[in-house]
Amino acid sequence: GNGGKFATAVSTAMQKYPPSLYVAGPMRLALAESETKIIKSSAPRSEFSSTEQEIFTKQLVTQLISKLTADGVMVTVMSKGFEPLANKKEKWYGTKYRVSPISRSTLDRMHSPANAALLDIYYPKPNRFIPSEEGLRVKRPPPRNKKVKRTFEARMTPVPPPRVIRDDGPAGRWTVYFKEDNRFDQPKAFLVFQLLTRDVYSSAKRAALSKLYEESAVDNLEEYAYDASLAGLTYDIQVLPRGVRLTFGGYNDKLPEFAKYISRKLAQEVTSVLPKSDAEFERYKERLERGYSAFDVKQPYAHASYYAYLTFQPPEFQYSNSEMRKALMETTYFDLLAYVECLWCTGKGEALVQGNLDESEAKDLVNVVDKTLGFKTIPESEIPPRVRALPLPSKSQNSKPTRLTVSEPNTSNENCAVHIVLQSLSPTEKDHVLIELMSAVVEEPFFAELRTKQQLGYIVSSGVRSLAEARSLAFIAQSSVAPVEKLTEEILKFLDSVKIRCLDPLNEGDIAVYAKSLIDRKTEPDKTLAVEVTRNWSEISSGQLQFDRPQREAGALLDIRKADLIDFWDRIYNSEERRMLITEDVPKSGAASSKRPPKTTGYAEKGAGAGSDEVKLGVDDIQSFRADRETMLDVLEMAAVAEKS
Repeated sequence: GNGGKFATAVSTAMQKYPPSLYVAGPMRLALAESETKIIKSSAPRSEFSSTEQEIFTKQLVTQLISKLTADGVMVTVMSKGFEPLANKKEKWYGTKYRVSPISRSTLDRMHSPANAALLDIYYPKPNRFIPSEEGLRVKRPPPRNKKVKRTFEARMTPVPPPRVIRDDGPAGRWTVYFKEDNRFDQPKAFLVFQLLTRDVYSSAKRAALSKLYEESAVDNLEEYAYDASLAGLTYDIQVLPRGVRLTFGGYNDKLPEFAKYISRKLAQEVTSVLPKSDAEFERYKERLERGYSAFDVKQPYAHASYYAYLTFQPPEFQYSNSEMRKALMETTYFDLLAYVECLWCTGKGEALVQGNLDESEAKDLVNVVDKTLGFKTIPESEIPPRVRALPLPSKSQNSKPTRLTVSEPNTSNENCAVHIVLQSLSPTEKDHVLIELMSAVVEEPFFAELRTKQQLGYIVSSGVRSLAEARSLAFIAQSSVAPVEKLTEEILKFLDSVKIRCLDPLNEGDIAVYAKSLIDRKTEPDKTLAVEVTRNWSEISSGQLQFDRPQREAGALLDIRKADLIDFWDRIYNSEERRMLITEDVPKSGAASSKRPPKTTGYAEKGAGAGSDEVKLGVDDIQSFRADRETMLDVLEMAAVAEKS
């Protein structure tokens, strides 16, 4: 479950209950033994200790029920159409609202409701998705050994990976991976199906239509999926740049029936999950528009990070917030209908079946979903490519790095933010762990310098992000007292001092301590079946298939020495081929404001820094910059192929 919510609930309960009831107390009724005494045991109570206690408890329950009337009800209604009627404004987000008493006539109708049967309201029918007793049997229980502390050798032994149980070839229908669970001792399974197809995300408008489809499908399947969710079954539909993904999970007994129904609704009865009226269609559009508009009120550091990593993404894999908002407004119901009718027509299937199922059951499940989707296969040449990280321009350490400067979209936010990222394109495990090790070494000194010592801002952080085989090390600071010029200057000063300040003082023992911390984290066993499935699917969808990645990277960490770390830093920072991007978010007012940046620097007209060693970008230049970097990526990949041959 959600650890944060649980901790919050327990901390609240600690103010009201004795220690024995910190967890059970909020879930129990009738905890009072008398007017002055509370039950202290967390054990379920099956009987009353006396007649007096039973009478007292009944009185309390009656009092509670008597308060559940229309006179104490609060009704919350939300709609964009209420804005002209609002007469108050919420303090933090500026949301307009109105508080009004419920009219007497409405309360009278609540006190005298119509007969439920006349309104076609009935008690729910038996839940068909509750698993049978036989269906709760675990097929391969884990060994019943006594729990022992995992040794280093055990942690370095990879978990057995999924295996291919069906491979129809590059131009065939399916590649299916399967793993029968014998670790988690639960009668559960997960099914992940992805139909690889090019056209679903080929433009910002099609991407916007995909989001409308997801919203509409989930909403229209809610009535059916509700019972399934009560019985522990879940599903998810996502339209992604490489196709459509369906995920099912929960108790395996009724999972095939559930997956078949959802698949049929989505792929065969397409209109059943689409809006039933123009008003409903507009409601979905409004809901999405609110989500995209919420981008504007995020913190400046989030905006700077967003734009920085947008430059790494190929244009057809990630459309900007502004592109999506514009495309969404241009969509119509007929666009959505035409889009959905072709969504499941053609493609190449990939699947992972993992959990409390045997191989024959897994194959049968894939056959059922395959028959339901009924897509036509595509040639290998039409299978969409996997995501590739766009390379930042390579610059000498003495040259000015690429710089992207944008205006903060929230006019009331007076903070500025700077995000500086160093990119490593190396695909090796050694370099992947070196950048993580580098992040661990500089994290505390970076925070101490900018936050504690200079007090430039409350938000100061660093960390590593990955995209395909590339890794990037980012340094972020947000300030209300210093402009972006000052923040950028101080971050660069820190980076210039990293070798002397952070690396030279280290000895081999220090490196081993940092490495051990990373090894422990990487080799920590998956806590749940869902976590292992997610990790396995990540390897399948990326095409890398390194199911033993944690152990491979842990093995690489064992061989890291101080000289390796210094050499890596020299390659990504103190070199003639440094790939760095400075992203600055400038507020419109306040002590941290500065000259408003232009939306474009003319990058599209003059090319990738032609005539200058500095590449400057405005927010409207990002699209052209990404297109240029995609061309450069093709050149680099062709050069790499030529070098190998």
